[in-house]
Amino acid sequence: MEYKFEKGEKSTVKVTIALNATEWNDAQDKAYARTKGKYSLPGFRKGHVPKHLLEQTYGKGIFYEDAINDAFSQYYYDILEKEPTIEPVDRPDVSIDKIDDKGLTMTATVPVKPEVKIGAYKGIKIEKVEYNVKDEDVDGEVERLLKQHATDVSVTDRPARNGDETVIDYSGSVDGKKFDGGTAEKQNLTLGSGAFIPGFEEQVEGMSVGETKDINVKFPDDYGAAELKGKDAVFTVTLHEIREKKLPELTDEFVKEKTGSETVEAYKASVRERLTKNNEQRAERETEDKIVKAIADTTEVEIPDALVEKQVDSMVQDMSYRMMYQGLKMEDYLKYTNQTMESYREGFKEKAAEQVKTQLIIDRIITDEKLEATEEEIEAKIAEQAAAAKKEVEEYKKTVNDRQRSYIENGIVIDKLFRFLKENNEIA
Repeated sequence: MEYKFEKGEKSTVKVTIALNATEWNDAQDKAYARTKGKYSLPGFRKGHVPKHLLEQTYGKGIFYEDAINDAFSQYYYDILEKEPTIEPVDRPDVSIDKIDDKGLTMTATVPVKPEVKIGAYKGIKIEKVEYNVKDEDVDGEVERLLKQHATDVSVTDRPARNGDETVIDYSGSVDGKKFDGGTAEKQNLTLGSGAFIPGFEEQVEGMSVGETKDINVKFPDDYGAAELKGKDAVFTVTLHEIREKKLPELTDEFVKEKTGSETVEAYKASVRERLTKNNEQRAERETEDKIVKAIADTTEVEIPDALVEKQVDSMVQDMSYRMMYQGLKMEDYLKYTNQTMESYREGFKEKAAEQVKTQLIIDRIITDEKLEATEEEIEAKIAEQAAAAKKEVEEYKKTVNDRQRSYIENGIVIDKLFRFLKENNEIA
């Protein structure tokens, strides 16, 4: 077997593999030996038909496909072992250049890890990201706590207003005719939620319990039902009930029962501390993103389509899982949004290319700076996780598989990378 390789377009390598007559015949003999069990001819038991008779009966190329697949698998991986500079990132695209009794020549177009012409990653000036906790931020968290424990109180002495939970009947019509889905009884509606078409909830505001009135609205031009798009409609609405949220009183007893803090002030202090920590982590992430973005702006790399498509696969799969948790299937979402999978995937490609470029930059800096996790650091991180899980280290280690260990190792290296970048760049 002879081979040669040359650089192709857009981070690909073209590997040409040539088999002589003997090697090509051997590949066909192996294909025959492996597949002969599925062939039979009159006068022969199944699996015992001679190779030349099968070729005469079904054609000379009967074993070509299997022989090509077998030969490629064998020789391609042998070549990769001999040529460590070829780093495939996806399956190759194989084409047949020549095939006859004298041999086989095929070319594999291999997407490879691209060359990264990295820009400066030291001495960059980065504007520091900071987020300060304000009093209104703390008050907002306190308000959320009170709303979590609010109770519904029936209201009869005033009209409905924004924020109220109401119970209504409604019956809608367009041009005097009722339409499908336009009628309901004892429907819950929170005013101001935007759950109904624009203008509907605002006109329920001001109604009193027991009141019936007609509400005039217009369906949006992009409404889901084609027969209602842009149409004027009249809804006859009867208001049965108004409920409002009654917040509990903010007292030391309340916060102690609900949060464990001894006093209101102690609770507010703990909220401020939590928000401060969250802000610091957010600022840290955004600062790291800014550093990588600055490096990416001066980095040149030709990203193969295969890497972008892989990243798109991952992003689409992630979105599919999120939809599933919300009780929505991907195919239903595409139908509702009038998209095909192809057009949906297209929307991810720009972001996917950015993420691939970022990862290539990170990998390059880690390699250039020889950043790695020591065995002691890995063991220390495992011990830390064991303590968090309230288990003995040796017992916890038994639950850590190779994949988890690799994840721990990668996390340590990434932490070192960003520590290195912060130490070697000006953040002010």
